[in-house]
Amino acid sequence: MTDVFSKDKRSEIMSRVRGSGNKATELTLIAAFRLHELTGWRRHAKVFGKPDFVFPEERVAVFVDGCFWHGCPQHRTAPASNSEFWDKKLARNKSRDRVVTRTLRERGWKVVRIWQHALSRDRQAGTIGRIRRALTEARNSV
Repeated sequence: MTDVFSKDKRSEIMSRVRGSGNKATELTLIAAFRLHELTGWRRHAKVFGKPDFVFPEERVAVFVDGCFWHGCPQHRTAPASNSEFWDKKLARNKSRDRVVTRTLRERGWKVVRIWQHALSRDRQAGTIGRIRRALTEARNSV
């Protein structure tokens, strides 16, 4: 289907769209935290890179990376149209992720990155286990 707007007008409209996070994925992780009785986490903390969750006492930042937006090697699908734009966009996202992770680690944070697909029911326990290990390591390194 052809766009009703010109390329410039569509670009202007899209530039005003601001992301509000990956709410459904975050809610899935919250449910897993509660199911596995994992406490001490906070959302919307004012931490560099805007982690989805932080455990402030342990200085652990948790990011839930969407398979599409962050280029999951298992589930990434290439859009059929405007592929050059999307390739550049996703490369910038991955580059930003590396900068954020490196910067937080340099500032004394332990960073846990979780793929969206790691929140499926059959993988949740393992994902929570990774977070628990990061919390334990952070506590023991102080």
